Order: sequence, then C-alpha cells, then structure tokens
Amino acid sequence: MLSALFDSASHILLSSPVKSVKCQAKEETQLDPPLRVPFLPHRHLMVAAVAPGEESCEFGSLKYFQLCMIGGLISCGSTHTLVTPLDLVKCRLQVDKAKYKNLIHGLKLTVKEEGVRGLARGWAPTFFGYSAQGTFKFGFYEVFKVYYSKLLGDENAYLYRTYIYLVASASAEFFADIALSPMEAVKVKMQTTQGFAKTMREAIPKMVADEGITAFYKGLVPLWMRQIPYTMMKFACFELTLELLYKYVVPKPRAECTKGEQLVVTFAAGYIAGVFCAIVSHPADVVVSKLNQAKGASALDVAKSLGFVGMWGGLVPRIIMIGTLTALQWFIYDGVKVALRIPRPPPPEMPASLKAKMAAGEKK
Repeated sequence: MLSALFDSASHILLSSPVKSVKCQAKEETQLDPPLRVPFLPHRHLMVAAVAPGEESCEFGSLKYFQLCMIGGLISCGSTHTLVTPLDLVKCRLQVDKAKYKNLIHGLKLTVKEEGVRGLARGWAPTFFGYSAQGTFKFGFYEVFKVYYSKLLGDENAYLYRTYIYLVASASAEFFADIALSPMEAVKVKMQTTQGFAKTMREAIPKMVADEGITAFYKGLVPLWMRQIPYTMMKFACFELTLELLYKYVVPKPRAECTKGEQLVVTFAAGYIAGVFCAIVSHPADVVVSKLNQAKGASALDVAKSLGFVGMWGGLVPRIIMIGTLTALQWFIYDGVKVALRIPRPPPPEMPASLKAKMAAGEKK
C-alpha cells in the first residue's frame, strides 16, 4: 500500500510543473560556490555540501528526493528507538498518573516491576513505524517545498517562505501518518496495557483478534491532530531559527563555516524547534496514548474524560524527549545529506529582482 502511495504521489508531484533542475555552479573562485536553482526561496544562495560537480544527484531530481527519504528513514527510525524508555514512561504517565508519579518515579517503577529490559518495551514497532514515517515526512517535505515554491515563483516564494514551510510540512505529514499509524497503535498498546504482549509479533495477532484491522487505524485522526501541528512547527520553526542563527548569532557566513560547525548550528536550531513542537502537539499526544489503551473509545470520548488539565500530563518528559529527538533528527538528516553528497540549501536570501523593485519603490 505504501509503495503505491509513493508511486502515485511522486507521479503527480514530479511530472508537472516541477522539473528536475541541474545544479550549475557559477564560474567563481570562492568557497562553496552558489548553485542556480530558479524556483526555490533559496535560489540565490544554493550551496553545495561538496565541491562543484561532485554532487551525487541533480537538485530536484527523483534521485534527490529518494536520497532525502533515506535520510528521513535513518534520522527518525534511529532517534525514536533510542528514546524508547522515555517514550514508554511518558505514555504511562499519560494514562495512569496515579501509579506513575513523574519521570524518575516511572523509570524506577518500570525497572522494579519489569527489569531493565522492560524499559525497551515497544522498541520494534517504534523502529519500524517511525522509519516509515520519517521516509515520507522528510522526503515528501522536500518534494512539496519545491512544488509549492515553483507555483508561487521566485519573489513570492521568498516573501511567503514561512507559509511554504508550513503547508509543505503539513502535506508531507498527512502521508507520513498513514505509514506510522499501525505501528504506533501496536507500540502504545504494548506500553500502556499491562500484560498484553511483550513483543510486536505477539501484539499484532492479539490486536487483530480483539478489534480487527481497525485497531491499527482507529488512532489515525488524532494522530493527524498531533503530528500535523507538530511537524508544521518542527519544520517552520527550524527553518526560521536556522535563518536567524546565521544572521544574528553565527559570526561568519554559512559558506565560510566548516561542515562540523554547520551541523552544530543545525542541532541548536533543531532543539529550539523541538521544544515548541512538544508544547503545541502535547494534548493530542495524550489523547492518542489513552485512545489506544481504551478499547472501543473515540477520540472525543477520551478528550472529555481527561479534561483540559488531564491532557497536559507527561509534558516535561515529552519536552525533554521531543527536544532531543528533533535536534538529533535534524543533525542526522543534515549529516546524511553531507555523507551522500546531496545539495544543501543555506538560509534564503531575497532575490535580486525583488531587491531592485524595493529600491525603485524607495526612490519614488
């Protein structure tokens, strides 16, 4: 199903009006010469991660998007699996506040009752689910960002770049959550229902027997409610924070920074974005956790039973978890781009045509 989804979406988005654009370096002797990409808000400062002519793909080509998908798969699958213990306690705090008092208490109680191995419960569905989600989240974000920028044109793409980040990330997350939903349901069921199942192979047949195939998609709508605002904040806040850091904090232009220095800035921007992500998406996250624990309940039923205050349970561990996750994901994703020699756009700069129009307007 996911293969068909990717094929159809790729055909629609890549056939027209988006064209594959070859990265062409200007004949200048400078560090990381800019590449001409005529339809992105970054077009006047497209900087290669490697020397001109050594890129592994053409910017905007199908291979470019496929490599970005690989970066998304690696960054999301690895990081979410890494913080499984935090995720497990966070979910239990959300559904059983009486038993699990706080993050530290939850960790100690889990080890006491289930041993150290108990902290890793749900790692398998976490790995497979978020690897699939990351593939679509990052890959389709790149696709939609290029597509929407082309529709708006150079000047409008720069002026309304924040809206492009928001709409492109929301569009990508819509598909990503369809890929994530089944494994997210398995993960939460394993982590919040005591004695239900210790492994993914044991949990899936039980869920099918209890509720049928709908068990894997009953949380899709609240998942959209959680993940789409989260991803919109994740990408837009990251892009804008990165732009501000290079403009006001980093003492030299990005083109003069080493790859290591650029990755440090990426990590900082990612962590700042992650804090905002956690706060914006937390109420829906609590509903998802409680929904997959409560058999036969709807998202509205769960929200009513929790109340406003109840939907903020487990916020502190989630801020720690999501801040770390988001920073690591951007760090790994950008690192994969460097390793695979994928063209990497720097913060956007106003197009020369728009500067000329503004200058002309000031003279009048």
